[in-house]
Amino acid sequence: MDTTSLDTRALDLEAPPTHPPFRTAAVLGAGTMGAQIAAHLANAGLEVHLLDIAPDDGDDPNAVVRTGFEQACEASPDPFFTDEQAGRIHLGNFEEDFERVGEVDWVVEAVVERMDVKRDVHARIETHAADEAVISTNTSGLPIHEITEGRSDDFKRRFLGTHFYNPPRYLKLLELVPTDATDPDVTERVAQFGRLRLGKGIVVANDVPYFIGNRIGVFAQLQAIRHFTDGDYTIEEIDTLTGRISGRSKSATFRTADLVGLDVLMDVATNLRDLVDDEAQREAFAVPALLQRLVDEDRLGEKTKAGFYKKEDGEIKSVDPETLGYKSAADEELGDLGTIWNAGGLSARLRALHEADGRAGRFFRETTLELLAYSANRLGEVSDNPADVDRAIRWGFGWKKGPFEMWDALGMETVLNGMEAHDLDVPDWVTEMHERGDTFYDTRDGERAVFMPRVDQHEPDPHPGDELRLAPLKQDAANELWSNGDAALLDVGDGVALFEFRSKANTLGRDVMMGLRECIGRVEQDANLRGMVVGNEGKNFSVGANLGEMAMAASEGAFDVIDQYIDEFQRTIQQVRYASSPVVVAPHQRVLGGGCEMAMACPHPVAAAETYIGLVELGVGLIPAGTGTMRLAAKAAQKAPNDNPNAIQDHLRPYFETVAMAEVAESAAQGIDMGFLPDNTRVVMHEDRRLYAAKQEVLRLSEQGYAPPPVMNKIPVLGEKTLSTFKVALMQYREGNYISEYDEHLATELGKVMCGGKLSSPQTVHEDYLIELEREVFLSLLGEEKTQARIQHMLEHNKPLRN
Repeated sequence: MDTTSLDTRALDLEAPPTHPPFRTAAVLGAGTMGAQIAAHLANAGLEVHLLDIAPDDGDDPNAVVRTGFEQACEASPDPFFTDEQAGRIHLGNFEEDFERVGEVDWVVEAVVERMDVKRDVHARIETHAADEAVISTNTSGLPIHEITEGRSDDFKRRFLGTHFYNPPRYLKLLELVPTDATDPDVTERVAQFGRLRLGKGIVVANDVPYFIGNRIGVFAQLQAIRHFTDGDYTIEEIDTLTGRISGRSKSATFRTADLVGLDVLMDVATNLRDLVDDEAQREAFAVPALLQRLVDEDRLGEKTKAGFYKKEDGEIKSVDPETLGYKSAADEELGDLGTIWNAGGLSARLRALHEADGRAGRFFRETTLELLAYSANRLGEVSDNPADVDRAIRWGFGWKKGPFEMWDALGMETVLNGMEAHDLDVPDWVTEMHERGDTFYDTRDGERAVFMPRVDQHEPDPHPGDELRLAPLKQDAANELWSNGDAALLDVGDGVALFEFRSKANTLGRDVMMGLRECIGRVEQDANLRGMVVGNEGKNFSVGANLGEMAMAASEGAFDVIDQYIDEFQRTIQQVRYASSPVVVAPHQRVLGGGCEMAMACPHPVAAAETYIGLVELGVGLIPAGTGTMRLAAKAAQKAPNDNPNAIQDHLRPYFETVAMAEVAESAAQGIDMGFLPDNTRVVMHEDRRLYAAKQEVLRLSEQGYAPPPVMNKIPVLGEKTLSTFKVALMQYREGNYISEYDEHLATELGKVMCGGKLSSPQTVHEDYLIELEREVFLSLLGEEKTQARIQHMLEHNKPLRN
């Protein structure tokens, strides 16, 4: 087969889709991958038919598919955004319901990884599928073109591989593997849908064994494992060195293996050893004897609660390769890793690891140089494009830098000298690159370019036009309209400004909030600015207010200062809501406490689908006092028909319980359901498009003639009668030992605000009344010893104290 690389850059991922989006899908196979692919298609709004074989015996022909679906519903992390998405999945079996395949736009086959089984299923698909339905196979490495053996030319035209990574909701990579017969329009349609509607990073791979991600990533994983099985490093030492310190995922090597499944890892390695061409590659994928023994004993990792790691007596222990028992971690002998961490950013840490003496440096050099040499030798086979290799490893394995990005960070000469010292061969074109002074990545005319060995030159590798990136903007000082130490206002073009948090963990300290007030005022007064986005590219949008500032002031008894700070905070959040120009808050990832209140107040937020949002203040002994408590009380009243007190109480109670238990929504969609985001929130599936979409929302609001929402001057509140019902429920929780006595006290104070304070009967109040009540309760709680203990514990241990 011709393995000429299909370059992801050739796909027009920015243009409006040339085909209508998929609305219906059938997923064939309800195993772990099939059921979770179905879940994520449902997250994207599709109606999904999930089918599997009927059992040989029993009364329920859907027993197999039902088991797979129920396991998906119980999986952690949750593959569904909300329970509503689960309702879009319709179960069936191959015997009675296969004709449903003819009713859908996209058929995704995800049956067992056996060529004969897949071929049989696709023969049946061909007899039922609609004429223009797209058909794909989910496989981690079987040859795509062989699956369609015996199928018609028309079938092959609309068939391709779609390799989702597990879990499909959370891992960004989607490898598309067209064959020579696949219509390019079909590939582009799936790529556009995958990116825009599924939130995926698309990489087009050649139809070669295990494509790009697994071919490179599993090589690296087995490499590291052998330093335990055949070397002198412990499991814990290797996971330390292949974790965050080197820019890889927190789960590192062995925890990742346990999460994926040791049987899965062994199958991939075994198949790769059988399929690759030369002896050196085959040896690289030989299954370590320890891995084989663990699989033979059904110790498959997380799914069997034992693998390389096992939790015993509350302690995480690792396997002893001699006895196969589990033992406590020994002290790591890796030298001064603190110096490595303090070297600077990731590129600096990689260089420091490479130069380090001792065991840490030796491990890093041996594994990294072997990986980079292997990756260079695979170019032209798995892909022609080094950037696609890097993207596959970053998106599929959670690394911060792919192999060629690491190569550039270490330096071409450093890497080549190291490879020579370790007798590692690289293609001639790499040496020729170095002799010309080239690197894998370069900037040409302000755009990133990548070296393409096939044409022996750099070619553009620009970011998609519908992704707003801040780093390039910040390179030009003229784009910075205002800044202080913790925040900045950036000109992002077309008359739109962006307010960026720059504080540690994007906490909302006084300088951040002062800056936000200042910048909203600037936008309102500048005729050249049409509005403002509030967002950032940090790991999380914001973890809330700066607890350290408040703890210090409280320890000094400066409650007047705290009162002023809370008043300023509340006024700032109100400015976000009532600004005369549109202010669009663009949350992503963790959005807690004050960050949540900012998103709640925004009239038109744009949120990443993966937004984990909530009011968690009771965990530190406080209540939400940045207008969040007021806003939930108002929302409950708005949802109730005709301000009916009983109906208001029915809506208020779940909001009260959610905040009292410090529950956090696990998606933007769930955040809307829980009241933490407005019902009109625009949800962006692809997180990298979030700031661009928020900018477009500012422009849309400006174009239509923006006016802020009216002030809420008549919020119905229920008074002490409803508070009494909340108190009864809290007492029952405490007596059942679900909450502590202090939790009960905190929740009671929260209820006072939500119910409007000491009111003997229901009445309407101005929003300012509830905001003032928030502040009073917050300040009173801050003076209590148990609250101060909770705050201190959070600052020291980053987890809540239940006292």
